[in-house]
Amino acid sequence: MDDALIATRFFFGALALIMFGLGLSLSPEDFMRLLDHPKAVTIALALQIVGLPLACCAIIVGFGLSPVFAVGLMLLAASPGGIAASLFSHLFGGNVAMNISLTAVNTLLSIITLPLVANWAIGHFAQSGQLVPLQTRKLVEVIAIVLVPVAIGMFAASRKPGFAARMEKPIKIFSAVVLAVVTVLALANEWKNITATFAEIGLPVLLFNLLSQFAGYYLSRAAGLDKPLATAISYEIGIHNSALAIFIAVSVLGSFELALPAAIYAVVMYITAPLFGWLLVRGRQPVAMPAR
Repeated sequence: MDDALIATRFFFGALALIMFGLGLSLSPEDFMRLLDHPKAVTIALALQIVGLPLACCAIIVGFGLSPVFAVGLMLLAASPGGIAASLFSHLFGGNVAMNISLTAVNTLLSIITLPLVANWAIGHFAQSGQLVPLQTRKLVEVIAIVLVPVAIGMFAASRKPGFAARMEKPIKIFSAVVLAVVTVLALANEWKNITATFAEIGLPVLLFNLLSQFAGYYLSRAAGLDKPLATAISYEIGIHNSALAIFIAVSVLGSFELALPAAIYAVVMYITAPLFGWLLVRGRQPVAMPAR
C-alpha cells in the first residue's frame, strides 16, 4: 500500500470521527436557536458565504499567488468554522451556544458552498489544467464525509444522551490531536516546498486569518450586536475547519501542495486566536465588589 493511499484513508477516517463528534454535540434545538438571533445569523452567514471568499480573492490578486496556492486558500475560505471556534469563544467571553449553532448550519451549507467555491477557484485560477474540478463522484465523497457522520452523531446523541455527554471531552481532545497530526503530516510531506514558498504564502495566510477575525467582530459590533455575539461570530468565521480543507485537498483533489495554505493556517490560528481574545478582554473593566 503506497503512502498516498495510507494518507487518504487516514484523513478520511479521522475527519469522519471529528464530524461524528460534532454531531454528538448537536441537537435540533441548536438549529432552532438561530431563529432567536436573526441579525447575528445573517451577518455570520453573509461573511462566511460571501465576505470571506471575496476577501480571499482580493488577497490572492494583491499578492499574485500561484494557482495552486490560490485554490488552496479559497478552499480554506469556503470551509466552515472548526470545533476550536467554540473553545476560543468560551475562553474569551463569546456566546458559545451561538458558536455551536453557527457551526452546525455552516457545516451543512458547506456541502453546497465548498464544492461551488472549489470548482470556481479551479476554473478561474488554474485554467491550465493543473487541477481537475470536483466531479459528481468527488462531490458524493464530500457529502459523505461531512453530512453522514454528523447525522449519525446527532442520531446517537438523541438516542443515547449519556453516551454523548461522556464522549464530548474525549472527542474534543481527539479532534485537537487529529488536527495537529494532519497539520504535521501535511507540513512534513511538503517541508521543502514550504521552506521554498513560505515567503509567498505565509503572509497571505496570516492576513486572511486576521482579516477574518477582525471583520467578524467589528462588523458585528457596528451592526449593533452585543460583545458575546460579536465574539462568537469573530471566532466562527476566523477559526476554519482546516482539517476539512486539508482532506479535500489531499484525498479528493489529490494534492498535498494544495493543502499547504490550510496546514499553515492551522498553525497560525492557534497563535493569533488567543492574542485576538486578549485584545477583546483587556479593555474590560473589573467587576466592582459589593461593599461589606
